[in-house]
Amino acid sequence: MMKELTAVLTGLSMENPLLAALLVSLYAALTTTLGGILVVLARKAREGRLEALLDVGMGFSSGVMIVASFTSLLLPAIDLAGLPTSLAGFTLGALLIHVVNKLSPHEHLVRGYEGPESLRRKIKAAWLVAIAVIIHNLPEGMAIGASTAYSIPLGIATGLAIGLQDFPEGLAVSLPVYASTGSFKLAVALGALSGLSEVATALIAVLAAGGGAVTLALVLAFAAGAMVYVVSHEALPESHRSGHEAHATLGFFIGFLVMLSLDVALS
Repeated sequence: MMKELTAVLTGLSMENPLLAALLVSLYAALTTTLGGILVVLARKAREGRLEALLDVGMGFSSGVMIVASFTSLLLPAIDLAGLPTSLAGFTLGALLIHVVNKLSPHEHLVRGYEGPESLRRKIKAAWLVAIAVIIHNLPEGMAIGASTAYSIPLGIATGLAIGLQDFPEGLAVSLPVYASTGSFKLAVALGALSGLSEVATALIAVLAAGGGAVTLALVLAFAAGAMVYVVSHEALPESHRSGHEAHATLGFFIGFLVMLSLDVALS
């Protein structure tokens, strides 16, 4: 079924990497939005059970992103331009997300506020949560775009897996927004906005990768570094802060296996 879906998406894209990245990233944005709509059901769930489900989702996201960072991004970069160039791109990607994380005001579900204190009271809590998820999603869009520029089937495999793990991310942004504002429409809208950030960065990554093998390798490695930073600094720590470490670990291994299976089956 996955191979048939890949063939359909490849056909729809007319083997154009930019169009393929657009289609796959729109799918990922759609799953983020659908995850946000689940706030209707989640608001009725018990708090402890909901936290456990979110931790499974964050663990799943971490597993997907770790595998994608290496099989879909870093290893192709090394094949194209060698280890030194790839390590340079990897380091730059991690550094950029680190800087964005430090300078952008945002609110984590468990860890709380990060960013300049001067902006903390000037921005509503709902937007702070949305900004946090947008920062998280930027490397995912880069990963879709960069891997698609390298190989459309690889990009589709990466995008399908990222789309699966965007369900819990959509819920993660919409739930606290709904809790703080009581507005279902605003909660879903901000969830959708966070998903659309993936579309923008996917297209930027494809365009940036068009300058030859070395440029493509740098973009691939850059996306890998950004993804690994998000997993290490954001996703895994968040999933282990509510006392559901076993749930998060289970989610991590499921995500790891799903991404690895998709990569092998579709590449």
